[in-house]
Amino acid sequence: MSLRFLIPFVSAAFFASPLFAQDKNQPTVDELVAKNIEAKGGATALNSLQTLRSTGKLLVQEGQIELGYLQTQKRPDEVRSEASLQGMTQIQAYDGKDGWKVSPFFGRKDPERMSADDVKALVEDTEIDGPLADWKTKGSTVEYLGTEDVDGTPAHKLKVVRKNGDVSFVYLDPDHFLEIRIVTQRTRQGAHEEIETDLGDYEKAGGVFVPTSIEVGRKGSSDKQMVVVDKVEANVPVDDTIFHFPGQITVPQPQR
Repeated sequence: MSLRFLIPFVSAAFFASPLFAQDKNQPTVDELVAKNIEAKGGATALNSLQTLRSTGKLLVQEGQIELGYLQTQKRPDEVRSEASLQGMTQIQAYDGKDGWKVSPFFGRKDPERMSADDVKALVEDTEIDGPLADWKTKGSTVEYLGTEDVDGTPAHKLKVVRKNGDVSFVYLDPDHFLEIRIVTQRTRQGAHEEIETDLGDYEKAGGVFVPTSIEVGRKGSSDKQMVVVDKVEANVPVDDTIFHFPGQITVPQPQR
């Protein structure tokens, strides 16, 4: 081997060694997911959390309008969110199969079925554990993308590709390993949309830490909705009928 080939070879080997060491020190997806679950209270506490009811206020138009807020989640995949103002209540609900809504602020007081695209966000709201727990069972794929700055915090960034094709970028706080931001990309009504959700002020309910400050809106937009949760109740009795389309007859499952 001539000297002019040997020098680049040695240089490449020299600079590659720290690179490999750095990669080796990077956390794996499984490690980060395990830390995320542990940070929330552990797998046992998460699995024991069957229902979650959050009560508070919804702030819109940069906080100029305040609505009453109520969200009820029930395993495995049911959710209902309500926003109330001046005797009117907007409802969005998903019963594990179908989604529906009541939109009185838009002059629609009767319940309406939701489209498959509109239901996607509701399906994500059913995840009491968040997008990372049981990701394999959910049919998702997860990839670690290193760290990225989130308002001055070098957060761990994971890319979650859901079974329906939607992509969520999940940012974990490097110290506590809880979600501080989720950016979701999806196609809705034929158009691409990117929704940014900032999460904070975690409080414990039923042994599990859940966010009580949630800011949601299109990425880059200054006009976002802010949910401030004043009360979180774990494992409260919940009637399944609140998730079903009004008037829908539920056929009981035969006993085995």
